[in-house]
Amino acid sequence: MPQAGIHGMVAIASRKWMPKREWFLLGVVLGSVFPDLDNFVVAYAVLAKLPNPEGYHRTFTHSLFTVLAVIFVFYILSLALKNEKWKNFGNGLGAGILMHIALDLVLWFGGVRLLWPLSFELNFWRWFVTPAWLKILLETGEFLAFGLYFLLLDSLALRFSTDLHSRRSLRMWASLQFALFILFTLLFFILGSKGLSYQVYGGLYLLSLVVIFVITLRMKRTIETT
Repeated sequence: MPQAGIHGMVAIASRKWMPKREWFLLGVVLGSVFPDLDNFVVAYAVLAKLPNPEGYHRTFTHSLFTVLAVIFVFYILSLALKNEKWKNFGNGLGAGILMHIALDLVLWFGGVRLLWPLSFELNFWRWFVTPAWLKILLETGEFLAFGLYFLLLDSLALRFSTDLHSRRSLRMWASLQFALFILFTLLFFILGSKGLSYQVYGGLYLLSLVVIFVITLRMKRTIETT
């Protein structure tokens, strides 16, 4: 832990303490998931057979310099477009990335390069060796967390009577994610988490990352209402 879906759920749960500014909470939710997009770089490194592909994870998208750059870019954009909402969105993205970094440091068994491109890495779990069974559950648990995130959005849409047209697709995606969780958990425990089954898992995980961004944007009204 924490999986991308958990980051999203934590971001939505934080709404009670967030400023009530248009597009801000949307930025927080998207920003909380954004750092895990570095898995696309990891996937490319694996396919290109680059050395140490896992070394690209929790680096540039988890850097405090990236947070500052994101906030600055959207601040300039808001000035250029004369639209305060873009500044709110950028500040939300920055806050969401910071929340993601904090959760990774506390709840994930690996280091974070907080000051990338500098080599400094912070790792509170350096002493911990992840058992093979736990590693499998943490990986397949990505699908479980995606499904729970979609169900959370569905319940919020029902509660606030917003984006009701999306509820059917949310339940469909949630069911699919739960099925993938069960399928790959069984496969990995029986066959191991290597080879073709792991490549298929990786492809479906990356697809799910894209889906969570698309659905979050479609559910903007629900998220902003919360």
